[in-house]
Amino acid sequence: MPEKTTHFGYQEVTRREKTAKVSAVFDAVAGKYDLMNDLMSMGLHRVWKHYFVHIANLRPHHQVLDLAAGSGDVAVRLAPRLGPKGGIFICDPNAAMLARARQRLTDQGRLQNIHYVQAQAEALCFRANHFDRVTLAFGLRNFTDKEQALRSIYKLIKPGGQLLILEFSRPQKWLRGIYAGYLSNALPRMGEIIAKDAASYRYLAESIHQHPRQQQLQSMLEAVGFECCDFLNLSSGIVCVHRGYKLSV
Repeated sequence: MPEKTTHFGYQEVTRREKTAKVSAVFDAVAGKYDLMNDLMSMGLHRVWKHYFVHIANLRPHHQVLDLAAGSGDVAVRLAPRLGPKGGIFICDPNAAMLARARQRLTDQGRLQNIHYVQAQAEALCFRANHFDRVTLAFGLRNFTDKEQALRSIYKLIKPGGQLLILEFSRPQKWLRGIYAGYLSNALPRMGEIIAKDAASYRYLAESIHQHPRQQQLQSMLEAVGFECCDFLNLSSGIVCVHRGYKLSV
């Protein structure tokens, strides 16, 4: 039986190839990841992440799973909202990115009730019905099998718990041409000049183009069992927050 294929940017590759290629991209960009986020978004990613964490509505006792945690940019905002009875699992498939997250939180003195896990979202090994919140910022588009990842996440959330996704999406019509030109031309050029890696940033631009649109992603959440799903466009739809609840076991 032929191996199933998926998209790596505009290329069609096997799922095994995509996992390896995405890992190579993040190995390459880890050193300049935070700097490039600031430059690529002109600092807006900080506003988006602040709002994302705010609407997560955390309580001090909550157990949180931060998936595709990258350099820990969302985790450092989540952790202060949790008390001694709460906890956060910081999870990323890439060892270099996870090491940056660990160093970042350690430098801030955040050592209690914080756990680091290197794992793919499609095959998470946490206890079922355990987490009050699962957060996922700018990582879903890199997953090899989005549907399987969402099914895996759903099992881990407690009844009454919530999944929140922050991801690039489809902007309003007036902005699409400008934004497409920026992704296709400016982003790889910045990667070439600053990170000395145009290819990785070309992939990141292509992955944004290939990512499901707002309504399509909401339908994907509903298909695996999430209820009361909605989405909130930010910056005219350049990014979008998706929310879905698990209401029963």
